[in-house]
Amino acid sequence: MSSPSFSFVAGDRGKWEVVSVSPVVGESLERVPYLDIRNEYVMNLPVDFHWLLRGVSSNQRYANNAEQSRLMAAQPQLGRPEATCAALIPIRRTRTWWDMTQEDRRRIFEEKSHHITTGMKHLPGIARKLHHCHDLGEPFDFLAWFEYAPEHSDAFEDLVAALRKTEEWEYVEREVDVRLVKSRSAYPASDHSPEVI
Repeated sequence: MSSPSFSFVAGDRGKWEVVSVSPVVGESLERVPYLDIRNEYVMNLPVDFHWLLRGVSSNQRYANNAEQSRLMAAQPQLGRPEATCAALIPIRRTRTWWDMTQEDRRRIFEEKSHHITTGMKHLPGIARKLHHCHDLGEPFDFLAWFEYAPEHSDAFEDLVAALRKTEEWEYVEREVDVRLVKSRSAYPASDHSPEVI
């Protein structure tokens, strides 16, 4: 059984090649050549790596039962051979967001921003996994990981653009957009499967 902990280790080698690192709000991350994803909690930054982000997979925080059922039915698995493009989007929210009740955050998240509804429109083309790190002492609150085939690149741009226009995003104080492609050198010609997270 895999661990709920995940570590995104950025440096000079890895299974994903970094195409760009762009600050959306606040301070950026250092531009690096590669990113490796490990299904474990890496305690210390390995030698020859530049930065490390950690999170844990958890239950849906804001989805109701009906929404959760629809998401589980439509959400594709990560690690599909055709999904050679990826994005890592670390986000930190404001203190105001965390001072709200869960009910108030839910109201903004879905009833006003329609986060789940917007995401559902782009399934099954875009696979996603959210990692929580608010309570881990990490520099971000969430690490959103996406995988998609090149033909769904425009759909992914539409998705992030739509979400960044919502009321929910008014409570973001730091966001970085890291774009990646599957590294060709990481696998033999007969094996194109990435590390599944």
